[in-house]
Amino acid sequence: MTLVHFTNARLIDPETLTDAPGSLTVGNGVIRETAKKPPKGAVVVDCGGKCLAPGIVDWGVKIGEPGERHRESFRSAGLAAAAGGVTTLIARPDTLPAIDTPETLEFVTRRAAESAPVRIRHMAALTKGREGREMTEIGFLLDAGALAFTDVFAVTTDTRALSRALTYARSLGALVVGHPQEPVLSKGGAATSGKFAAFRGIPAVSPIAERMGLERDLALVEMTGARWHADQITTAHALPALARAKAAGLDVTAGTSIHHLTLNELDLGDYRTFFKLTPPLRAEDDRQAMIAALADGLIDVISSFHTPADEESKRLPYEEAAPGAVGLETLLPAAMRLYHGGHLSLPQLFRALALNPANRLSLSQGRLSEGAPADLVLFDPDAPFLMNRFALRSKSKNTPFDGARMEGRVLATWVGGREVFRAEA
Repeated sequence: MTLVHFTNARLIDPETLTDAPGSLTVGNGVIRETAKKPPKGAVVVDCGGKCLAPGIVDWGVKIGEPGERHRESFRSAGLAAAAGGVTTLIARPDTLPAIDTPETLEFVTRRAAESAPVRIRHMAALTKGREGREMTEIGFLLDAGALAFTDVFAVTTDTRALSRALTYARSLGALVVGHPQEPVLSKGGAATSGKFAAFRGIPAVSPIAERMGLERDLALVEMTGARWHADQITTAHALPALARAKAAGLDVTAGTSIHHLTLNELDLGDYRTFFKLTPPLRAEDDRQAMIAALADGLIDVISSFHTPADEESKRLPYEEAAPGAVGLETLLPAAMRLYHGGHLSLPQLFRALALNPANRLSLSQGRLSEGAPADLVLFDPDAPFLMNRFALRSKSKNTPFDGARMEGRVLATWVGGREVFRAEA
């Protein structure tokens, strides 16, 4: 067995919330100990005083297989993830066709294992075809390896069908992921309602639509007792309902996207379609509220919500352009904005980027404790660079950070103790 000893590291531990100098020994794909001296025969990796943290668990990644491989393949997504310090991808089921049968799930699981240098696990659709009418075979999909169930942005108006699916998921202990949004009110909205959207003449959706959708889903969770996760909370209006649900003891967690933590509606500027997201970017007050909720633990998870889109679908009038942005390689440097701004410590960030999503999905990743998988990222939080979208490894280049000055460079990434990325010197 080959041992690898990481020395002269700044260990970022999200479990103990510590940020301190240390060493780490890895063997047989797992973390063995944090001994200061390298074991006999170990390969020594000098981290040069840089940060060594658990690899990121990115929950909610869109991959184009099957159906849209020209936008993103398992291989291109895996290479982008490794370069971004993401060691586990939790892929969405909004593919063509949707991942709504055990056969489709087994196909994408096999393709991912063959093609990607990082771990890829899948969520499955909650309803057939993500149409919100008839639930999928949740039990069989769980047996096939589904981590959770979601229709992603296809929010159903059929509360009876949703309540039945939640009840059945509860009986199996399955986790359901919801997208808090009132679907009728938010239909066609390309920006958040307010002065900016009115001035630009962009069809807008009220932030209250998110609260309305969240209140409905939480009521159904209370009725059914299901395990539930909100994929993206982005408005201050939604936070009181989330706080009440947690205080009442409902089995509820929530996430938000890195874009909603670091950008606001004014970034749309002159109809810049790379900034068109689902849900749309919010007001600065909402962004600040999301950061505070994350620091307080009300919001549990930060994700990239990596959504590749080709040039043809983005180079359209703002209202018609496809929503979404790639984020696998920009997630970590964008998160460093919260660290350098003094909002969150590095251990707090990695609790939301790695430990919390792993815990919620019953994965053993996201920690530096003995026996945990040796999925690690070495990074320099202070290294400055100019983001160039054409240097991204994703097939699609639709990042809102193109041309932005950023800090935080991934130096190397390991999955199961095997190096899968090393930055050029």
